Amino acid sequence: MLIFWEQRLVFLATPKAGSSAVEAALEPLASVVMQRPAELKHMSAVDFYRHIGPCLSERAGAEFTTVALMREPIEWLRSWYRFRQRDDYDDPQHPMSGLSFDAFARDYISAVQPAHAAVGTQSEILTDATGKLLVDRVFRYEAIDQFIQFLEDRLDCAITLPRVNVPPAVDVKLSPATEAALRVAMTRDIDLYRVIG
Repeated sequence: MLIFWEQRLVFLATPKAGSSAVEAALEPLASVVMQRPAELKHMSAVDFYRHIGPCLSERAGAEFTTVALMREPIEWLRSWYRFRQRDDYDDPQHPMSGLSFDAFARDYISAVQPAHAAVGTQSEILTDATGKLLVDRVFRYEAIDQFIQFLEDRLDCAITLPRVNVPPAVDVKLSPATEAALRVAMTRDIDLYRVIG
C-alpha cells in the first residue's frame, strides 16, 4: 500500500497484479509505504476503510481516493502458479514440484484447498462481503498504461515501471474441463473484471 498525502491518493496493492513494480517506481514519492508484512502491503479495501481511511480523512480534512489494479482472473491464477513454482524451485519435496497448472487450478477450486493453492481472490481485496466494489478506481492490469497515465496526472511526474518479481516461464495450459470449472468457481472475480473494463 502506498499513501500520497498531498495528492489525497491511496494505492491498494492487489497481489499478483503489478503491485511490486508500482511500489518500486513510486516509493520515493509516497508519504507512507507499507510493504511488510504482506497483511499490510495487501490490505483489503474493507480493512483500509475500517482502520486507516477514517484516520487519514480526519487528519487531512478530506477524503482520499483509492486506486488499485486487477488482473484477468485466470491470468492472475497463472501468475500465482508461476510465483509458487519459484518458491524452493530446486527442492524435490516442495509441494509444487511436478505439479501442473491444470492440477494447481483443480486444487484451487477444490472444496478443501491445499495450502499451496490457498491464494484467495482479487474480489476479497477490492469488494465487501456482498460484492460491492469499495475502491474508487480499479484499472485493468492488462491496460496498465491507463493506470500509469492516471498516476502521472495525479502525481505530476513521468513514471516508468521496472520489471520486478518476475516468476519463471512455465507451462500454464488448462484442459477445457478444468477451465470451464475454474470459470464457474471464479465467477465473482470474472464479473468484477468485466465491470471495471
